[in-house]
Amino acid sequence: MKITAAAFFTLACAAAMPAMAIDYPARKPGLWEIQTGDGTAAKGASQTIQQCIDAASDKALRDMGQGMGKDTCSKQELRNEGGKLVVDSVCKIGSTTATSHAVVSGDFSSAYRMESKSTYSPPLMGRAEGSAVIEAKWIGPCKAGQKPGDMIMSNGMKMNVLEMAGGRKK
Repeated sequence: MKITAAAFFTLACAAAMPAMAIDYPARKPGLWEIQTGDGTAAKGASQTIQQCIDAASDKALRDMGQGMGKDTCSKQELRNEGGKLVVDSVCKIGSTTATSHAVVSGDFSSAYRMESKSTYSPPLMGRAEGSAVIEAKWIGPCKAGQKPGDMIMSNGMKMNVLEMAGGRKK
């Protein structure tokens, strides 16, 4: 499945912390490697990004996600079931309604994993349903020259999501 730049940016923000009206646990500051995919073993179906965060940027990314969710989601529920976070949401993507169910496991200090399934009515870009798997792991301190909010995409492109959203100055 090919992902457009805008869709990947949205997915990358989601990888940082899914949009919810309830606070997720804070992630450990440093460099996180985040692999996103569609839940299949198909080659080219996954992307890997690295993201540098500190406590303030992690909170800003969560707040950004909450803001997007408030504007587009009529339902956002998060609950703890057996040590896993379960998320159910109903959100508008253009004229399509996406109904999603996700399960998040991990400790947010060293690693976490999110598996989600969604249905789209009417179909989104020709798809009536979809799935995603996001696996993130802490790989150490941010590298020299990196600042909180920096993301390095699979193709080597670097961007600062906080600066792009107007949250921080260069």
